[in-house]
Amino acid sequence: MKTASGGSIDPDQRGPALAARRALKMAASAHAYVRGSTLRFYEWLEDGGGAALPEGPAAWICGDCHVGNLGPVGGRDGDLQVQIRDLDQTVIGNPAHDLVRLGLSLATAARSSDLPGVMTARMLEGMVAGYEASFAEPALAGPGRPAADRGLPPPVRKLVRDAARRSWKHLADERIEGVDPAIPLGSRFWPLQRDERQALRELVATEALRDLVASLRARDDRARVAVADSAFWRKGCSSLGNLRFAVLVAIRAGGDKRPRYCLLDVKEAVTAVAPRYADAAMPRDNAARVVEGARHLSPHLGQRMLATRLLGKTVFLRELLPQDLKFEIEGLVKDEAIMLARYLAGVVGRAHAQQLDAAARKAWLAELQRSRSKTLDAPSWLWKAVVELVANHEAAYLEHCRRYALQAEALA
Repeated sequence: MKTASGGSIDPDQRGPALAARRALKMAASAHAYVRGSTLRFYEWLEDGGGAALPEGPAAWICGDCHVGNLGPVGGRDGDLQVQIRDLDQTVIGNPAHDLVRLGLSLATAARSSDLPGVMTARMLEGMVAGYEASFAEPALAGPGRPAADRGLPPPVRKLVRDAARRSWKHLADERIEGVDPAIPLGSRFWPLQRDERQALRELVATEALRDLVASLRARDDRARVAVADSAFWRKGCSSLGNLRFAVLVAIRAGGDKRPRYCLLDVKEAVTAVAPRYADAAMPRDNAARVVEGARHLSPHLGQRMLATRLLGKTVFLRELLPQDLKFEIEGLVKDEAIMLARYLAGVVGRAHAQQLDAAARKAWLAELQRSRSKTLDAPSWLWKAVVELVANHEAAYLEHCRRYALQAEALA
């Protein structure tokens, strides 16, 4: 056995290693803590922090709408759009929750970038403007609209251009350290138990999985698929501690001299902590809920996902495409911060707007345009919620660092 930081982990040691890794990732910065603390956000709502939030129209929401869960997403036909890219917490609920969570994420990113406090206010104004604009122009919400290059904030433009240039080689180099049909065991990929390996083989042999993989990117629907390699995947932050597998699949069509490969991300689906509307009709199965939410919010992603069961648990899987990237905000620049906030909120707004009819869009816009002050062009409930949450999370982050980061230093 090796340590989580030094290499591979035996299956019976995964739990402690994953818990330690998650704690250290959340201690990296206040922004990282916000990304990994979805539960704290909804505990704040349940404890009365969200009492002033309006009840928006019933729609599928992300449920964990932070900056890192947005980014370029590749489509089945080669199209590329910026969409929501993580739907573990998706439910039919209140769109205001996505707005507040995104506002919190942007505010902590601004503080981590040492921007003055006034920039947080301006970013929230830009965020609301971008969100409202997406509702006022529902024609822009359709799934076929590509990511326009002009008018994008510079960080988004660069990420979209990088995504458009990527190939399987880029994905393989990044994920499995080369194009050889093998997953290298080490700090990211850990060995499987025999029953896990067999369950993954049986999953890939199912007709549903074969149809999904063979049909993507116009592949031959009669192609043969088989597992080339598989491993436990130590990936993400909030999902650490649940089942997560990487599966390298070989695809061989009739005329192929060599197999082609794709990489599947198989992830355990757990109960969402995001609150749903009581009368919302949603799938009871958590994996089916995630896939259904993806199809409404992020069509490019939803069309290449599958809900199923594995080892007695509900899981969902998706094929990873080279174009799938996420925003990593290491340092916000003052001149770009407002543009970025406006753009990202527009992405979320289009995901919400495309689900609603004209009357529901109009009513929600009217609600958003209420409660504005003379000094802030954003709803007062949004500003108050973000300010309270920033204070709440910063205190919790410092306590988290005391408990975990100092302990890790002492053990080093």
